[in-house]
This record gives sequence, structure tokens and C-alpha cells, in this order.
Amino acid sequence: MEIQNIHPSWMEFMDTNMELLEKVMTKMEEYPKELIYPSNENIFRVFQMGINEIRVVLLGQDPYHGPGQANGLSFSVNNDIRIPPSLKNIYKELNSEYEERNYEYTHGDLTRWFEIEKIFLLNSSLTVLDGKAGIFMKDWEQFTDKVIEKIQKDNDRCIFLLMGNFSIKKMELIENKDRCVTCVHPSPLSANRGFFGSGVFREVEEKLAENIDWSI
Repeated sequence: MEIQNIHPSWMEFMDTNMELLEKVMTKMEEYPKELIYPSNENIFRVFQMGINEIRVVLLGQDPYHGPGQANGLSFSVNNDIRIPPSLKNIYKELNSEYEERNYEYTHGDLTRWFEIEKIFLLNSSLTVLDGKAGIFMKDWEQFTDKVIEKIQKDNDRCIFLLMGNFSIKKMELIENKDRCVTCVHPSPLSANRGFFGSGVFREVEEKLAENIDWSI
């Protein structure tokens, strides 16, 4: 399997874990290629960022499983796609925490967060099947857990933003728990049980000791 357009800092890691990657790809070959999201060129998109560039790791669970939604970055969709409910709630909390910044959120493409603010938008599963959430999760999770371990080992300044029980469990992979910021998941099912009003994004900036421009 050829992995293209990734940052050189990830090359050795990819080579070391090629056996895991090949197992996932073999599993994916059982399904029509056009029903697997995101598109092939975006599966490893997040690894275009160098390990030492990362300021914040924002961990998602699974890519969006509707046509045209997933673009290789957690919580993000292309700007011609309707903003998903969880991302709408993230925007709502950001506007609540930072009224003075006058953020305006008109689409769901988080490319600017990724490219400019160096927020590593990682999903625990890098692919999904059309309409089948979580179908490749067990296949990818061993690999993406190693990604988290690699980041926490090689980058000693980044912050891990873990939203929801699934992501919070990943704290066991992170040696310095002080680098973790946790909160309720922003999905409509849980956001009113502690995500709204959590101040989680201000906490990220405080731990990072830097401001983040959360505009898109």
C-alpha cells in the first residue's frame, strides 16, 4: 500500500506499522471502493501535519458516513455540505465562550483549524462505509491508538481535547494527564448534559498558554 503526501516526520511510523495498515486495507477491499469514505486521497490527510507542529489533538470517533461528508478531518465537512449537529454545537459553545471575538460560522470545513492553527483533527477510525457507522473501527483503532502514543511521546507541548466517553478513554494512552482536556460530547444527545457552558475551549487555550483563532 502506498501512502502519499504525508509529512516526513510520520514516514518511519508508517513503515513500522505497515502490517496493521495492510490488514485494514484488506478488510476494506471487501466493499465497493465508491462506498468507502472519505475518498482515497483523504484517508491519511491528517498526517500532512508534522508531529512537532501539533498544538491540539481533537479526537473524533468515526468519519461521517453520508455521501460527500467526510473529508479526512475529524468533525469537518466540505463547505458545500450542511453543518453536522455536533459541529453546530461546537460552534455554539465557541460563540458562548468568546462573545468578544465575533466568530461567524457559515460552513463546516475545518481546514483552517488544521492548516493554520495546527489542530490535529484525528478520527479513531480513518474510514467508514456508506451508512454503516463504526464498521471499520476495530480495524483502525489499534493503529490510531499508536498514533496518539506517538504524538504524546514526541510532542511534549500539545494538548489533547477529548470530548465524550469514547475519547476520554484514550487518556490511558497519554502519560501526562495534565495535557488532557475532557468534556461531554457535543452531540445533540448529550450536549445539554455538560458540554454547553463547559468552557472547554478556554481551558485548552489556558493549558496551551496560547490563544487559538477558532474562526473558519
